[in-house]
Order: sequence, then C-alpha cells, then structure tokens
Amino acid sequence: MRVRLAYGRGGLTIDVPRERTTVIEPVQAPALDDAAAALTAALRRPVAGRPLRELAKQGQTVAISVCDVTRAQPRREMVGAVLDELDGLIRPEDVAILIATGTHRANTPAELQAMLGDDILGSCRVINHDARDDSWLVDLGETGNGVPTRLCRHWLEADLRITTGFVEPHFFAGFSGGPKMVAPGLAGLDTVLTLHDAARVGDPRSTWGIVDDNPMHTDIRAIAARPEARPHFSMDVLLDRQQRITHVFAGALFEMHRRACATAKPIAMRETSHRFEVVVTTNSGYPLDQNLYQAVKGMSAAAQVVADGGTILCAAECSDGIPDHGRYAELLGRGGSPEELLQQIEARKEAEPDQWQVQVQALIQRRARVLVKADGLSGEQLAAAHFEPAPDLDAALAECVAARPDARICVLPEGPQTIPYVEG
Repeated sequence: MRVRLAYGRGGLTIDVPRERTTVIEPVQAPALDDAAAALTAALRRPVAGRPLRELAKQGQTVAISVCDVTRAQPRREMVGAVLDELDGLIRPEDVAILIATGTHRANTPAELQAMLGDDILGSCRVINHDARDDSWLVDLGETGNGVPTRLCRHWLEADLRITTGFVEPHFFAGFSGGPKMVAPGLAGLDTVLTLHDAARVGDPRSTWGIVDDNPMHTDIRAIAARPEARPHFSMDVLLDRQQRITHVFAGALFEMHRRACATAKPIAMRETSHRFEVVVTTNSGYPLDQNLYQAVKGMSAAAQVVADGGTILCAAECSDGIPDHGRYAELLGRGGSPEELLQQIEARKEAEPDQWQVQVQALIQRRARVLVKADGLSGEQLAAAHFEPAPDLDAALAECVAARPDARICVLPEGPQTIPYVEG
C-alpha cells in the first residue's frame, strides 16, 4: 500500500507491505471553524488568571515572544489577536515582538514578512533575539539546578510580557510552548547550554511527553517563574497536520500550559504493544524539516519504538542544508563514529552549542541503523554526518525487508507530530 509522508512542502509517498506495516498518526482533532473568534475568546476568558485587557494599562510597553521560523506557529493570527485586544490602551510602537530564536540564526526579512505580515511589521518593532550578544542580555544569577540565567533585556524591561506559542511533544523538554518561550527562547548562550548539557539531555526523564520530574523542564519552569521574567499573560495553541488551529489556551502561564499539554498528549502520543525492526519517519514537512539538525527530532520519535539493532528510515527535505550556520556540522566532524562522538560529549565538562542534537543522534545510532532521504543534501554530506544516504526511499525500504523478511514495519507519516511509545 502507498503511504503519504510529510516531506518539504509537497510531501512524498512510499510503498509498504500492508500485512506487516503499522501506520501511526496523530488523532485528528477538527480545526476550529472560527479561529479568530476562539483566540479573542481565550484572551477574554482565560483558563486561569485575569483577562489580558485587564492586565494592560495605558502607555505601557509590551513584549510578545513568538516562535522562530523553524516552528509552525500561526504568529500572524495570534499576535494580531493580542494587538486587537490591546487596541486603545497600548500603542503599536510600544510593542516589541521578540523572535524566540534560542541559539538559532536570525530570521531573514523575507521570513519575518511571511511569519508576521506587513501590517504587524509596519507597526511594531520586531526583534530577532541574539543569545550571543552580551549587550542584549541581563544577568539574573543562578536559577534551579545551577543554571546561569541571562535573559533578553527587551523582555525583562517590558511593562507587560506575553508569550505566544504552540504545544506539541518535545524530545527533551516534554512539550513545547509555555515556559520555553522564555527560556531557552529568549535566553543567553550559557543559559541554553546548561539547560541542554549532557546530564540533562541524557537523563531518561528528559524525553517526549514528560513535564513533571523532567530535569530540563523543571529548570525551564524555574526560569520562567522568576518575578523579573515571568510572563504576565500567555497563549498557546494546538495545530492539526495542515497547521490549522484546533485548540486555544490562554491565561496564567503554568496552568495554561498544563491544560494545553494534557490536551495534546492523547492527540499526539500513541501507544503500541511492541517494537519494530524498521521504522519510517519524517520531520513533519516544512518548516520543521528545513535542515538535518532539526531532523534529529523525527529520528528520535522513531527511536521510541525501534527494536534494538533495527533500522530507521528518515525522510527530511533539508532545504536549508545541515545547516551552514551553527556548530552541528563541526561537532559531527570531530568523531569518526557516533560512539566516539558520544564518548567525547560525555567526557566534556561544559556543553557546547548544538551538542545536544549530536548527543541525541549518537544515542539513537547506538541502538539502530539510520538512513536519511534529504534532497537538500548530497550523499557525501549525509555520510559526513554519520548517516547512510537513501535517495530512493522505496528502494531503501525494499532492501531492509529483503534482509529481514519477518521485519515488522512502523510508519510515522507526520514524524514527531506523533510520538509512539511502548508501555513499560
């Protein structure tokens, strides 16, 4: 049978043997009939705390945190609803929209236009957060379990702080959205590196769908709870596979995020009774599969149910390459094998930028063979990154099946939008 995979903007299909294949997809919640009305209603009737307009005062400065271009957040709709609700109290020129890049590159003018639209770009300040520019950061001392905490000055100095994001399972922090829109989104490099150090990333509780007792998420929450940094109001959405809004949650940060995560988990996480010798995955298509660095998330989703010694086939377009920015490619080049890379990371006293992605990749490859289809990368680039190129996904799967005629196959068409797990 043919199964359609999320890949780039256009998708692709793969032929799988029906009798031995399990396809695991998110439960499809219906898109809201009137998303704009739902966003406004959430701002006026939050799940916890006071409505947004009651928190705002004439003449205040406002900072709104939004996801960067690697995330599928409906920023234009969410930010537009917030600005409409503040109309008459807050001047647009007193609003700073902060792109919560974490350690990612700055978003380009063309990307910002696509993300926010001309009306918002023309009326508000839009600022790419820079985790490496000390002049943009304020040192708050240590937070949580020894995390050196430096955050964006524009966020801390605003009279009214608002986070906007979307919630989906996250391969370190349990779920995205919520407090992640403060840290690591608006944090300094040293803060991000500590949150993603080898001990936290390697902890088995730092994984998909776990928020409580997750050492990484615990420290992220602690940073967002600091009085100087805590959002006054927060809004998150859930999305369907067409990136349409299905649910809206707004209000006080932690209760809002708790309810959003509780709703997202049964939609995006699916239990299965056994592991599979072959798992086909994606990185959810564009914009999430723009580069190989992000594609590790799709591999991590597959790793939750791949049998030891099995094979993962990952389809991620990687139109942005490895990418060229960041240190992911450099770190991959330091070791002759994934095992050697893992040993280097575990021996290092301090984390480095992009180390966490390399660490997760190496942990996956300790358990399974990983093949990658990426039209944006050459076979040589994939090999240098310690992956096996699979330019023809059908041929690669046929080779796996021929080698293991009894192989059970799992397909994750939406990649990390669906996180499978084996109970116990």
